[in-house]
Amino acid sequence: MISVAGFEEKAIAAIGQVRKQTLLRGEPFLVYDANLPEGQYYMEYPDGDIFIVSVSREKNDFIVQDELDAIEINNLRRKHQLPAVF
Repeated sequence: MISVAGFEEKAIAAIGQVRKQTLLRGEPFLVYDANLPEGQYYMEYPDGDIFIVSVSREKNDFIVQDELDAIEINNLRRKHQLPAVF
């Protein structure tokens, strides 16, 4: 039987692979962070930009709430262990 820690490691590795493949295909990747207000997420783009977005059900799209600067991006990457893909 796999331990919880082992399961978490495998899940993190799998999500990392999906993230990398998504960004390499030129598509953005949504990053959840419990510290953001409810309904807001980080959207990482293949060029390295990261925005805080929310979902618009009327527009069936994401609405940009804020853009992270280089320092904020580096801090977020460190916090979530998100290596640069670009």
